[in-house]
Amino acid sequence: MKVLAQEMVERARRAPGDIAVIDELGQHTSGEIMATAHALAERIAAIDGRGPTVIIQADNTWRTLAAALAVGLRGGVVAVFSPHATESEFRFALADIDPDLVIAEPAALSRWDVPATEFPDAATAFGDHVLRSRGVPFGPVQRWRGGNAIAMTSGSTGRPKCVVQSEDAIRYACRSTIEAVGLRPGESVGAFVPLSSVAAFCFGMYLPAFLGGTMVTLGRWTPAAALDAMAEHRIAWTMLVPTMALQLSVTANSAGRLAGMRAMTVGGGPMNQRALAEAEAKLGTTFLRVFGMSECLGHTTPRPDDPPEIRLGRDGRPFPGTVVRAVDESGARLPAGAIGDAQVKGPSLFVGYARGGVPGRPDLTADGFLPTGDLVEVAADGSIRVMGRQKQIIIRGGRNIDINEMESAIAALPGIVQVCVVPVPDELLGERAAALVVADGVTPTLTGITDRLAAAGFPKFKWPEYLFPVTDLPQNRVGKLSRPDAIQLATRLAAADSNSSQVGL
Repeated sequence: MKVLAQEMVERARRAPGDIAVIDELGQHTSGEIMATAHALAERIAAIDGRGPTVIIQADNTWRTLAAALAVGLRGGVVAVFSPHATESEFRFALADIDPDLVIAEPAALSRWDVPATEFPDAATAFGDHVLRSRGVPFGPVQRWRGGNAIAMTSGSTGRPKCVVQSEDAIRYACRSTIEAVGLRPGESVGAFVPLSSVAAFCFGMYLPAFLGGTMVTLGRWTPAAALDAMAEHRIAWTMLVPTMALQLSVTANSAGRLAGMRAMTVGGGPMNQRALAEAEAKLGTTFLRVFGMSECLGHTTPRPDDPPEIRLGRDGRPFPGTVVRAVDESGARLPAGAIGDAQVKGPSLFVGYARGGVPGRPDLTADGFLPTGDLVEVAADGSIRVMGRQKQIIIRGGRNIDINEMESAIAALPGIVQVCVVPVPDELLGERAAALVVADGVTPTLTGITDRLAAAGFPKFKWPEYLFPVTDLPQNRVGKLSRPDAIQLATRLAAADSNSSQVGL
C-alpha cells in the first residue's frame, strides 16, 4: 500500500475536495481520508518506527481505505479482516499472520475475542476504532518477501487460507482491468463485495483510488439498494459474483436501470450464457465474464466490444503477460480446444499463503505455473472457458455424476436464472442429486425440468432426483455461492419431502 498511499497524498494535496468514497456514512473527500490516515500513521510510529503488520477491520466504508493507507504510509503490511469473522477465524489469522497491531471497532474486537494477554496495549486509532498493540517491537516487514496485502479466503481443507499479495501484483491487475474495460480517470467504481476478500480489496477499494475516482459502496448488500447506488452515482464499472449480478436482474423495476454503466465484470462462480444474456439485456449494461482467483488476481477478461459468445459464453482472455494453459495428467500442454487441468502464470501470482507469520512458497510447477484445481479449455483465439472444478461429483450407487455437467444442462433451460446441484445422503445409493434453482417467472417443478432435459437429449441417469425452487442460492460472506450451505439446505428439504419430490432413475 506504500505506492498508493503516496499517490493519495499527492491527490489530497492537489484536490483535497475530491470525493474519494461514498458509503453509508456519507461522502468523504481525499483530504478528509488522508488527514485520518496521517494521524493514524503517527500513532503507529509512536509505538515503533518500523513498518508494522496490521490486521484491520475491513467494512465497506471509507475507514477501511483510511486504515490501509495509514499502514502504507508506515511501509507496513495490511491484512484485511471481516468484522463478522468468528473467534476461531481470528485465531487462525493470529497463528498465520502474527500481526503487530489490530485496528477495529470494539464490537468486532469483542466478536473476535482479541486476547488482552497478547495485545495488552490499547489506544484510539480514529473515531470509534481502537488500536491494539502487542507492546513489543514490530516484526521485520521483510518477512513477507515483498507482500503488502493479506486476506483470508476459503480453503478446501476447511481452514481459511491467508493469501499474501504484493502491491505490484495488485497494480498490475488493476491496470489490466482499467485498460480492458476502458475506464477513465475520475470515474466511479462500485465496491459491493465485502472488502475483506482479496478480489474486493483489489478491484473494489484499490482500483478506484488508483484510478483517481470514487469508490461507491453499501453497508449491507441488497439488490434494490445496489441498483439505486449504481444509477444515482453513475458508476462506470463494478465487479460482482454471479449470484449478486443475477439478483439485480430479477429485482423489481430493474429494467434499463444500468444503461449508463460501461460494463459489469462477473466472476467467481458458475455462469450460464443464456442467463447472463437475459440479465444484461434487462439491466441495459454489458457483462464481462471473467476467470480469476485470490492467488492470481482476475487474470482473464473479455473486452466490452467482444461478441456475446466471447463475453458471456467464455471466460475472457489472459491479461497481457499472463498465460493460462490446459495440461493433461502428466503435465503436458494440450492443444487448442482440448479440456485439461488449468495452470496459470503471470505478474499477479501471489507471494504465498501466510503460515506462522511468513508466506509459504506456492506449490508451483517446475516452470513456474500454479495449478488452479479447475478444468479449462483454451481456444485457438486465446479465449478460455472454465469447465468447473476437477473434483466435483456425486457418487450415486457407485456411478459418478458430474455436477458441472448437470448444472450446465439445467442452467441452459429457459426461465432458469441460477442453479446449484449438490449431493444429499441416501441410505440405499449413498448419494442422490438435488438441484436448487432460482427461476424468473413460473415456478419450476421436478417433472417439468426432467421433461425438458429429456427433450434436449440429456441422459436420464444424469437428471436430478430432487428439485427445490428457492428465492436465492445460499451465499457466503463475500456473496459467492456457498456449496456447504447449499448441501445443508438441500439435505434438510429432501428429508422433509423425500416422497413427493423424488423420481426413480
